[in-house]
Amino acid sequence: MAFETKNFYVARKHGLAKSEFTVECNVMAGMNVSKVLSVSLGCSRGASEVLNGIINYSGVVDTKVVFIGEDGQLNTISSMCPFSSKFESEDIENGQVAIINLKIIDHNIESVNGEAIKISVILEQSGCIIANKEVHSIKNDDDDMCCKDEDISIIKFIGNKSENVEVSSEFNVRDKVSKIVLTESNVIVKSVESGMNFATISGEVSTKIVYITDNEKFESGYVYDSFKEELELEGVTRESLVDGNAKVIQENVAVELVEDEKGCKIVIKVPLALSISAYGEENISVVKDLYSIKSELKVTTESFNMTCICPMETIDGKIEGSLSLDENQPRVDKILFNCGNSVTITNSYLKDGEIFIEGIAKTTVVYLNDESNSLYSAQIDVPFTISDKFEHQEGGMIMVDAAVYDADVVVKKGRELLYDAKVKACVNYCFDRVSGIITEASVLEDYQPKDYAMEVVFAHAGEDTWEIAKNARVKEEQLITQNADVVFPLENDASLILFYQKV
Repeated sequence: MAFETKNFYVARKHGLAKSEFTVECNVMAGMNVSKVLSVSLGCSRGASEVLNGIINYSGVVDTKVVFIGEDGQLNTISSMCPFSSKFESEDIENGQVAIINLKIIDHNIESVNGEAIKISVILEQSGCIIANKEVHSIKNDDDDMCCKDEDISIIKFIGNKSENVEVSSEFNVRDKVSKIVLTESNVIVKSVESGMNFATISGEVSTKIVYITDNEKFESGYVYDSFKEELELEGVTRESLVDGNAKVIQENVAVELVEDEKGCKIVIKVPLALSISAYGEENISVVKDLYSIKSELKVTTESFNMTCICPMETIDGKIEGSLSLDENQPRVDKILFNCGNSVTITNSYLKDGEIFIEGIAKTTVVYLNDESNSLYSAQIDVPFTISDKFEHQEGGMIMVDAAVYDADVVVKKGRELLYDAKVKACVNYCFDRVSGIITEASVLEDYQPKDYAMEVVFAHAGEDTWEIAKNARVKEEQLITQNADVVFPLENDASLILFYQKV
Protein backbone atom coordinates (compact mmCIF):
# COMPACT_ATOMS: atom_id res chain seq x y z
CA MET A 1 0.00 0.00 0.00
CA ALA A 2 1.75 3.16 -1.20
CA PHE A 3 0.74 6.78 -0.77
CA GLU A 4 1.27 9.18 -3.65
CA THR A 5 2.25 12.81 -3.30
CA LYS A 6 -0.20 15.52 -4.27
CA ASN A 7 1.76 18.70 -3.56
CA PHE A 8 0.56 22.25 -4.19
CA TYR A 9 1.95 25.78 -3.87
CA VAL A 10 0.85 28.75 -1.77
CA ALA A 11 2.00 32.37 -1.64
CA ARG A 12 4.40 33.40 1.12
CA LYS A 13 5.38 37.00 1.74
CA HIS A 14 8.16 37.53 4.29
CA GLY A 15 9.18 40.92 5.64
CA LEU A 16 12.85 41.88 5.32
CA ALA A 17 14.60 43.14 8.43
CA LYS A 18 14.44 46.93 8.72
CA SER A 19 17.78 48.65 9.21
CA GLU A 20 19.53 51.99 8.75
CA PHE A 21 22.78 52.93 7.07
CA THR A 22 24.58 56.14 6.16
CA VAL A 23 25.55 57.38 2.72
CA GLU A 24 28.23 60.08 2.48
CA CYS A 25 27.41 62.54 -0.31
CA ASN A 26 30.10 64.88 -1.57
CA VAL A 27 28.54 67.74 -3.54
CA MET A 28 30.72 70.08 -5.61
CA ALA A 29 28.99 73.46 -5.93
CA GLY A 30 31.19 74.79 -8.72
CA MET A 31 31.97 77.92 -6.68
CA ASN A 32 32.90 78.78 -3.11
CA VAL A 33 29.94 78.35 -0.78
CA SER A 34 29.20 81.10 1.73
CA LYS A 35 26.09 79.54 3.34
CA VAL A 36 23.93 76.44 2.79
CA LEU A 37 20.25 77.30 3.13
CA SER A 38 18.51 74.00 2.42
CA VAL A 39 18.98 70.43 1.28
CA SER A 40 16.27 68.51 -0.61
CA LEU A 41 16.80 64.76 -0.82
CA GLY A 42 15.39 61.84 -2.73
CA CYS A 43 16.49 58.26 -3.29
CA SER A 44 15.94 55.65 -5.97
CA ARG A 45 16.61 51.93 -6.04
CA GLY A 46 18.60 50.47 -8.90
CA ALA A 47 19.34 46.89 -9.90
CA SER A 48 18.98 44.04 -7.40
CA GLU A 49 20.14 40.43 -7.25
CA VAL A 50 18.52 37.73 -5.11
CA LEU A 51 20.82 34.88 -4.11
CA ASN A 52 20.60 32.22 -1.42
CA GLY A 53 20.84 34.05 1.89
CA ILE A 54 21.45 37.53 0.47
CA ILE A 55 19.95 40.34 -1.63
CA ASN A 56 22.42 42.77 -3.18
CA TYR A 57 21.13 46.01 -4.65
CA SER A 58 22.26 49.46 -5.73
CA GLY A 59 20.70 52.89 -5.46
CA VAL A 60 21.18 56.63 -5.82
CA VAL A 61 20.69 59.51 -3.40
CA ASP A 62 19.62 62.65 -5.26
CA THR A 63 20.56 65.95 -3.58
CA LYS A 64 19.45 69.49 -4.36
CA VAL A 65 21.37 72.07 -2.33
CA VAL A 66 20.25 75.72 -2.20
CA PHE A 67 23.17 77.91 -1.14
CA ILE A 68 24.58 81.42 -1.23
CA GLY A 69 27.83 81.71 -3.14
CA GLU A 70 30.73 83.96 -2.34
CA ASP A 71 29.23 86.50 -4.74
CA GLY A 72 26.14 86.75 -2.50
CA GLN A 73 23.83 85.18 -5.09
CA LEU A 74 21.36 82.37 -4.50
CA ASN A 75 22.24 79.17 -6.34
CA THR A 76 21.09 75.57 -6.55
CA ILE A 77 23.24 72.54 -7.31
CA SER A 78 21.96 69.02 -8.00
CA SER A 79 24.10 65.97 -7.44
CA MET A 80 23.76 62.19 -7.51
CA CYS A 81 25.41 59.91 -4.98
CA PRO A 82 25.44 56.17 -5.85
CA PHE A 83 25.48 53.54 -3.11
CA SER A 84 25.06 49.80 -2.62
CA SER A 85 23.58 47.78 0.21
CA LYS A 86 22.24 44.33 1.02
CA PHE A 87 19.84 42.21 3.06
CA GLU A 88 20.94 38.96 4.68
CA SER A 89 18.59 36.25 5.95
CA GLU A 90 18.16 32.49 5.93
CA ASP A 91 14.68 33.03 4.43
CA ILE A 92 16.12 34.55 1.23
CA GLU A 93 16.37 32.11 -1.67
CA ASN A 94 17.35 32.38 -5.29
CA GLY A 95 14.28 32.86 -7.49
CA GLN A 96 12.27 34.91 -5.01
CA VAL A 97 10.95 38.38 -5.85
CA ALA A 98 12.34 41.19 -3.69
CA ILE A 99 10.35 44.36 -2.99
CA ILE A 100 12.78 46.91 -1.52
CA ASN A 101 11.66 50.14 0.13
CA LEU A 102 14.07 53.01 0.79
CA LYS A 103 13.32 55.99 3.00
CA ILE A 104 15.43 58.98 3.94
CA ILE A 105 15.36 59.30 7.72
CA ASP A 106 17.59 62.32 8.26
CA HIS A 107 20.63 64.17 6.99
CA ASN A 108 23.41 66.28 8.41
CA ILE A 109 25.69 68.81 6.71
CA GLU A 110 29.07 67.59 7.91
CA SER A 111 31.21 70.34 6.40
CA VAL A 112 31.39 73.15 3.87
CA ASN A 113 34.90 73.66 2.54
CA GLY A 114 35.29 75.98 -0.41
CA GLU A 115 33.05 74.54 -3.10
CA ALA A 116 32.79 71.11 -1.42
CA ILE A 117 29.69 70.28 0.63
CA LYS A 118 29.76 67.03 2.59
CA ILE A 119 26.35 65.63 3.59
CA SER A 120 25.63 62.49 5.62
CA VAL A 121 22.31 60.93 4.63
CA ILE A 122 20.68 58.31 6.84
CA LEU A 123 18.64 55.80 4.84
CA GLU A 124 16.25 53.14 6.09
CA GLN A 125 15.90 49.93 4.11
CA SER A 126 12.98 47.55 4.45
CA GLY A 127 10.75 45.47 2.20
CA CYS A 128 9.69 41.90 1.62
CA ILE A 129 10.38 38.76 -0.39
CA ILE A 130 7.62 36.94 -2.25
CA ALA A 131 7.54 33.38 -3.54
CA ASN A 132 5.39 30.29 -3.88
CA LYS A 133 6.11 27.68 -1.23
CA GLU A 134 5.48 23.98 -1.86
CA VAL A 135 3.14 22.25 0.58
CA HIS A 136 3.26 18.47 0.85
CA SER A 137 0.02 16.52 0.56
CA ILE A 138 -0.91 12.90 -0.18
CA LYS A 139 -3.49 10.81 -1.99
CA ASN A 140 -4.33 7.08 -2.11
CA ASP A 141 -6.77 5.10 -4.25
CA ASP A 142 -6.36 1.72 -2.49
CA ASP A 143 -9.71 -0.02 -2.00
CA ASP A 144 -8.90 -0.75 1.66
CA MET A 145 -8.15 2.93 2.34
CA CYS A 146 -10.87 5.38 3.38
CA CYS A 147 -10.11 9.04 2.67
CA LYS A 148 -12.14 12.07 3.66
CA ASP A 149 -11.50 14.95 1.27
CA GLU A 150 -11.94 18.64 1.97
CA ASP A 151 -12.07 21.64 -0.37
CA ILE A 152 -9.79 24.45 0.76
CA SER A 153 -9.08 27.87 -0.70
CA ILE A 154 -5.43 28.73 -1.37
CA ILE A 155 -3.60 31.88 -2.51
CA LYS A 156 -0.87 31.53 -5.14
CA PHE A 157 1.68 34.13 -6.20
CA ILE A 158 1.19 34.84 -9.91
CA GLY A 159 4.16 37.11 -10.42
CA ASN A 160 5.65 40.58 -10.35
CA LYS A 161 5.99 43.18 -13.11
CA SER A 162 7.94 46.45 -13.12
CA GLU A 163 7.91 49.21 -15.68
CA ASN A 164 9.20 52.78 -15.97
CA VAL A 165 6.94 55.54 -17.28
CA GLU A 166 7.14 59.32 -17.51
CA VAL A 167 4.55 61.85 -16.35
CA SER A 168 4.79 65.31 -17.91
CA SER A 169 3.26 68.34 -16.17
CA GLU A 170 3.03 72.04 -17.01
CA PHE A 171 2.99 74.96 -14.57
CA ASN A 172 1.88 78.25 -16.13
CA VAL A 173 3.39 81.50 -14.84
CA ARG A 174 2.17 84.97 -15.81
CA ASP A 175 5.43 86.75 -15.05
CA LYS A 176 8.79 86.10 -16.60
CA VAL A 177 10.88 83.62 -14.64
CA SER A 178 14.53 84.48 -14.12
CA LYS A 179 15.51 81.35 -12.21
CA ILE A 180 14.03 78.04 -11.11
CA VAL A 181 15.34 77.48 -7.60
CA LEU A 182 14.25 73.84 -7.33
CA THR A 183 11.51 71.29 -7.87
CA GLU A 184 10.43 68.47 -5.52
CA SER A 185 8.34 65.59 -6.89
CA ASN A 186 6.36 62.91 -5.04
CA VAL A 187 4.07 60.11 -6.16
CA ILE A 188 1.28 58.22 -4.44
CA VAL A 189 -0.65 55.18 -5.69
CA LYS A 190 -4.42 55.48 -5.43
CA SER A 191 -5.66 52.19 -6.87
CA VAL A 192 -4.62 48.92 -8.49
CA GLU A 193 -7.18 46.98 -10.53
CA SER A 194 -6.79 43.61 -12.21
CA GLY A 195 -7.86 42.60 -15.73
CA MET A 196 -7.20 39.70 -18.08
CA ASN A 197 -3.39 39.26 -18.16
CA PHE A 198 -2.79 42.82 -16.97
CA ALA A 199 -3.26 45.14 -14.00
CA THR A 200 -3.94 48.87 -14.04
CA ILE A 201 -2.08 51.02 -11.53
CA SER A 202 -3.13 54.64 -11.10
CA GLY A 203 -2.12 57.49 -8.86
CA GLU A 204 -1.03 61.09 -8.64
CA VAL A 205 2.27 62.94 -9.07
CA SER A 206 2.71 66.21 -7.19
CA THR A 207 5.60 68.61 -7.78
CA LYS A 208 6.46 71.70 -5.78
CA ILE A 209 8.16 74.45 -7.78
CA VAL A 210 10.14 77.32 -6.29
CA TYR A 211 11.21 80.06 -8.70
CA ILE A 212 12.27 83.71 -8.91
CA THR A 213 10.52 86.18 -11.22
CA ASP A 214 12.21 88.92 -13.23
CA ASN A 215 11.32 91.44 -10.51
CA GLU A 216 13.29 89.30 -8.01
CA LYS A 217 10.23 87.98 -6.23
CA PHE A 218 10.21 84.47 -4.80
CA GLU A 219 7.20 82.41 -5.84
CA SER A 220 6.20 78.79 -5.33
CA GLY A 221 3.33 76.47 -6.19
CA TYR A 222 2.22 72.90 -6.69
CA VAL A 223 1.34 71.13 -9.92
CA TYR A 224 -0.58 67.85 -9.93
CA ASP A 225 -0.98 65.24 -12.62
CA SER A 226 -2.59 61.81 -12.51
CA PHE A 227 -1.33 58.65 -14.21
CA LYS A 228 -2.96 55.38 -15.18
CA GLU A 229 -0.84 52.60 -16.65
CA GLU A 230 -1.55 49.03 -17.71
CA LEU A 231 1.19 46.55 -16.82
CA GLU A 232 0.96 43.24 -18.64
CA LEU A 233 1.33 40.14 -16.48
CA GLU A 234 0.33 36.71 -17.72
CA GLY A 235 -1.97 34.77 -15.43
CA VAL A 236 -3.77 37.76 -13.94
CA THR A 237 -7.57 37.61 -14.03
CA ARG A 238 -10.29 40.02 -12.98
CA GLU A 239 -10.54 38.13 -9.68
CA SER A 240 -6.82 38.41 -8.93
CA LEU A 241 -5.57 40.33 -5.90
CA VAL A 242 -2.93 42.91 -6.86
CA ASP A 243 -0.88 45.35 -4.83
CA GLY A 244 1.45 47.96 -6.25
CA ASN A 245 3.82 50.79 -5.57
CA ALA A 246 5.37 53.71 -7.41
CA LYS A 247 8.62 55.60 -6.86
CA VAL A 248 9.98 58.77 -8.41
CA ILE A 249 13.31 58.23 -10.16
CA GLN A 250 14.61 61.43 -8.65
CA GLU A 251 17.90 61.65 -10.52
CA ASN A 252 16.11 61.70 -13.90
CA VAL A 253 13.52 64.41 -13.17
CA ALA A 254 13.84 67.04 -15.93
CA VAL A 255 12.71 70.70 -15.77
CA GLU A 256 12.38 73.03 -18.76
CA LEU A 257 11.43 76.72 -18.93
CA VAL A 258 9.40 77.69 -22.00
CA GLU A 259 8.72 81.42 -22.57
CA ASP A 260 6.05 83.11 -24.70
CA GLU A 261 4.45 86.58 -25.01
CA LYS A 262 2.04 86.01 -22.11
CA GLY A 263 4.69 84.81 -19.69
CA CYS A 264 6.10 81.31 -19.51
CA LYS A 265 5.43 77.77 -18.48
CA ILE A 266 7.55 75.34 -16.50
CA VAL A 267 7.53 71.82 -17.92
CA ILE A 268 8.39 69.05 -15.46
CA LYS A 269 9.00 65.51 -16.66
CA VAL A 270 8.86 63.03 -13.79
CA PRO A 271 9.99 59.42 -14.45
CA LEU A 272 8.29 56.78 -12.30
CA ALA A 273 9.23 53.21 -11.43
CA LEU A 274 5.96 51.26 -11.20
CA SER A 275 5.65 47.77 -9.76
CA ILE A 276 2.79 45.32 -9.22
CA SER A 277 2.57 41.96 -7.47
CA ALA A 278 -0.37 39.69 -8.32
CA TYR A 279 -1.98 36.81 -6.43
CA GLY A 280 -4.70 34.34 -7.40
CA GLU A 281 -7.18 32.40 -5.28
CA GLU A 282 -8.29 28.87 -6.16
CA ASN A 283 -10.00 25.88 -4.56
CA ILE A 284 -8.29 22.51 -4.29
CA SER A 285 -9.24 19.19 -2.72
CA VAL A 286 -6.98 17.67 -0.03
CA VAL A 287 -7.16 14.69 2.30
CA LYS A 288 -8.52 15.86 5.63
CA ASP A 289 -8.59 12.45 7.35
CA LEU A 290 -7.96 8.82 6.45
CA TYR A 291 -7.87 5.31 7.87
CA SER A 292 -7.47 1.76 6.67
CA ILE A 293 -9.97 -1.01 7.32
CA LYS A 294 -7.17 -3.59 7.35
CA SER A 295 -4.04 -1.89 8.75
CA GLU A 296 -2.92 0.51 11.42
CA LEU A 297 -1.58 3.78 10.01
CA LYS A 298 0.94 6.35 11.16
CA VAL A 299 -0.39 9.72 10.03
CA THR A 300 1.65 12.94 10.14
CA THR A 301 -0.20 16.26 10.17
CA GLU A 302 1.61 19.57 9.74
CA SER A 303 0.53 23.19 9.56
CA PHE A 304 1.43 25.57 6.76
CA ASN A 305 1.31 29.34 6.43
CA MET A 306 -0.25 31.13 3.48
CA THR A 307 -0.17 34.88 2.85
CA CYS A 308 -3.52 36.56 2.24
CA ILE A 309 -3.51 39.91 0.43
CA CYS A 310 -5.96 42.69 1.29
CA PRO A 311 -7.10 45.37 -1.19
CA MET A 312 -4.89 48.46 -1.18
CA GLU A 313 -6.26 51.50 0.66
CA THR A 314 -5.38 55.20 0.74
CA ILE A 315 -5.65 57.54 3.70
CA ASP A 316 -5.69 61.34 3.66
CA GLY A 317 -4.73 63.45 6.65
CA LYS A 318 -3.67 66.87 7.83
CA ILE A 319 -0.48 67.86 9.65
CA GLU A 320 -0.09 70.93 11.84
CA GLY A 321 2.80 72.04 14.02
CA SER A 322 5.04 74.90 15.02
CA LEU A 323 8.63 75.86 15.75
CA SER A 324 9.88 78.62 18.02
CA LEU A 325 13.26 80.03 17.00
CA ASP A 326 16.03 80.18 19.56
CA GLU A 327 16.97 83.59 20.86
CA ASN A 328 20.31 83.41 19.08
CA GLN A 329 18.62 82.88 15.71
CA PRO A 330 17.73 85.94 13.60
CA ARG A 331 14.02 86.78 13.63
CA VAL A 332 11.83 86.14 10.60
CA ASP A 333 10.79 89.29 8.79
CA LYS A 334 9.70 87.64 5.55
CA ILE A 335 9.36 84.00 4.51
CA LEU A 336 10.65 83.54 0.97
CA PHE A 337 9.85 79.86 0.46
CA ASN A 338 9.89 76.43 2.08
CA CYS A 339 11.56 73.36 0.61
CA GLY A 340 12.96 69.98 1.59
CA ASN A 341 9.39 68.86 2.23
CA SER A 342 9.29 65.20 3.21
CA VAL A 343 7.50 62.74 5.43
CA THR A 344 8.94 59.72 7.24
CA ILE A 345 6.64 56.98 8.57
CA THR A 346 7.93 55.82 11.95
CA ASN A 347 5.19 53.37 12.97
CA SER A 348 1.92 51.85 11.78
CA TYR A 349 -0.45 49.48 13.53
CA LEU A 350 -4.04 48.20 13.68
CA LYS A 351 -6.28 48.55 16.71
CA ASP A 352 -10.03 48.15 17.22
CA GLY A 353 -10.90 48.30 13.53
CA GLU A 354 -8.68 51.28 12.75
CA ILE A 355 -5.24 51.78 11.25
CA PHE A 356 -2.90 54.30 12.87
CA ILE A 357 0.04 55.79 10.98
CA GLU A 358 2.66 57.78 12.86
CA GLY A 359 5.39 59.83 11.27
CA ILE A 360 7.41 63.02 11.10
CA ALA A 361 6.90 65.74 8.49
CA LYS A 362 9.87 67.98 7.71
CA THR A 363 10.38 71.23 5.88
CA THR A 364 13.06 73.90 5.66
CA VAL A 365 11.99 77.56 5.76
CA VAL A 366 14.16 80.10 3.95
CA TYR A 367 13.51 83.60 5.26
CA LEU A 368 14.79 87.18 5.20
CA ASN A 369 16.01 89.11 8.21
CA ASP A 370 15.71 92.87 7.63
CA GLU A 371 18.29 93.88 10.21
CA SER A 372 21.12 92.03 8.47
CA ASN A 373 19.43 92.02 5.05
CA SER A 374 20.48 88.37 4.77
CA LEU A 375 18.86 85.05 4.10
CA TYR A 376 18.59 82.39 6.79
CA SER A 377 16.90 79.03 7.14
CA ALA A 378 15.28 76.89 9.84
CA GLN A 379 14.13 73.28 9.77
CA ILE A 380 10.73 72.31 11.15
CA ASP A 381 10.04 68.73 12.31
CA VAL A 382 6.40 67.95 13.05
CA PRO A 383 5.35 64.57 14.52
CA PHE A 384 1.86 63.46 13.52
CA THR A 385 -0.65 60.62 13.67
CA ILE A 386 -3.39 59.92 11.15
CA SER A 387 -5.99 57.16 11.33
CA ASP A 388 -8.89 55.67 9.41
CA LYS A 389 -11.23 52.69 9.52
CA PHE A 390 -9.48 49.47 8.55
CA GLU A 391 -11.54 46.31 8.92
CA HIS A 392 -8.83 43.66 8.82
CA GLN A 393 -7.46 41.30 11.44
CA GLU A 394 -4.53 42.49 13.49
CA GLY A 395 -1.05 40.99 13.38
CA GLY A 396 -0.32 41.29 9.65
CA MET A 397 2.38 43.11 7.70
CA ILE A 398 1.76 46.78 6.90
CA MET A 399 3.68 48.58 4.15
CA VAL A 400 3.05 52.33 3.92
CA ASP A 401 4.11 54.86 1.30
CA ALA A 402 3.34 58.50 2.09
CA ALA A 403 3.75 61.90 0.50
CA VAL A 404 3.28 65.42 1.88
CA TYR A 405 1.82 68.20 -0.26
CA ASP A 406 0.32 71.69 0.03
CA ALA A 407 2.91 72.44 2.72
CA ASP A 408 2.70 76.03 3.94
CA VAL A 409 4.54 77.97 6.65
CA VAL A 410 3.57 81.34 8.14
CA VAL A 411 5.34 83.42 10.79
CA LYS A 412 3.85 84.73 14.02
CA LYS A 413 5.52 87.60 15.90
CA GLY A 414 8.79 87.04 14.05
CA ARG A 415 9.89 84.00 16.05
CA GLU A 416 7.18 81.35 15.81
CA LEU A 417 6.78 79.39 12.58
CA LEU A 418 3.40 77.70 12.01
CA TYR A 419 3.38 74.66 9.71
CA ASP A 420 0.38 73.30 7.83
CA ALA A 421 0.33 70.50 5.26
CA LYS A 422 -1.66 67.59 3.87
CA VAL A 423 -0.48 64.01 3.72
CA LYS A 424 -1.56 61.02 1.64
CA ALA A 425 -0.68 57.46 2.59
CA CYS A 426 -0.98 54.31 0.49
CA VAL A 427 -1.36 51.12 2.57
CA ASN A 428 -0.60 47.60 1.38
CA TYR A 429 -1.59 45.00 3.98
CA CYS A 430 -1.30 41.24 4.18
CA PHE A 431 -1.59 38.57 6.88
CA ASP A 432 -0.78 34.90 7.26
CA ARG A 433 -3.46 32.23 7.45
CA VAL A 434 -2.49 28.96 9.12
CA SER A 435 -3.99 25.64 8.00
CA GLY A 436 -3.31 22.01 8.87
CA ILE A 437 -2.88 19.19 6.39
CA ILE A 438 -1.89 15.52 6.28
CA THR A 439 1.60 15.44 4.81
CA GLU A 440 2.57 11.80 5.26
CA ALA A 441 1.07 8.39 6.05
CA SER A 442 2.57 4.93 6.36
CA VAL A 443 1.30 1.41 7.17
CA LEU A 444 2.46 0.02 10.50
CA GLU A 445 0.88 -3.47 10.85
CA ASP A 446 -2.25 -5.34 9.81
CA TYR A 447 -5.21 -5.67 12.16
CA GLN A 448 -6.25 -9.11 13.35
CA PRO A 449 -8.99 -10.50 11.08
CA LYS A 450 -12.50 -10.27 12.50
CA ASP A 451 -13.58 -13.84 13.22
CA TYR A 452 -17.21 -13.04 14.06
CA ALA A 453 -20.25 -12.50 11.87
CA MET A 454 -21.87 -9.62 13.74
CA GLU A 455 -20.75 -6.72 15.90
CA VAL A 456 -22.65 -4.21 18.03
CA VAL A 457 -21.08 -0.74 17.93
CA PHE A 458 -21.92 1.74 20.68
CA ALA A 459 -21.97 5.29 19.26
CA HIS A 460 -22.49 8.62 20.98
CA ALA A 461 -24.81 11.52 20.24
CA GLY A 462 -23.34 13.94 17.72
CA GLU A 463 -21.13 11.42 15.95
CA ASP A 464 -21.40 11.17 12.17
CA THR A 465 -20.84 8.23 9.85
CA TRP A 466 -17.15 9.01 9.32
CA GLU A 467 -16.29 8.99 13.03
CA ILE A 468 -18.26 5.81 13.74
CA ALA A 469 -16.94 3.93 10.69
CA LYS A 470 -13.34 4.97 11.48
CA ASN A 471 -13.60 3.68 15.04
CA ALA A 472 -15.17 0.43 13.83
CA ARG A 473 -12.65 0.06 10.96
CA VAL A 474 -15.32 -0.36 8.30
CA LYS A 475 -16.35 1.65 5.27
CA GLU A 476 -19.06 4.30 5.64
CA GLU A 477 -21.15 2.60 2.97
CA GLN A 478 -21.36 -0.59 5.06
CA LEU A 479 -22.39 1.34 8.18
CA ILE A 480 -25.10 3.28 6.37
CA THR A 481 -26.48 0.30 4.41
CA GLN A 482 -26.69 -1.97 7.46
CA ASN A 483 -28.28 0.75 9.61
CA ALA A 484 -30.63 2.27 7.06
CA ASP A 485 -33.18 3.42 9.63
CA VAL A 486 -30.66 5.50 11.62
CA VAL A 487 -30.30 9.26 11.07
CA PHE A 488 -26.77 10.68 11.17
CA PRO A 489 -25.33 12.57 12.93
CA LEU A 490 -26.82 10.81 15.92
CA GLU A 491 -29.26 12.76 18.05
CA ASN A 492 -28.86 10.34 20.95
CA ASP A 493 -26.54 7.55 21.98
CA ALA A 494 -27.25 4.45 19.91
CA SER A 495 -26.27 0.81 19.40
CA LEU A 496 -25.51 0.02 15.75
CA ILE A 497 -25.24 -3.39 14.08
CA LEU A 498 -22.46 -4.43 11.70
CA PHE A 499 -22.47 -7.77 9.84
CA TYR A 500 -19.35 -9.49 8.46
CA GLN A 501 -19.00 -12.32 6.01
CA LYS A 502 -16.93 -15.11 7.52
CA VAL A 503 -14.49 -16.76 5.13
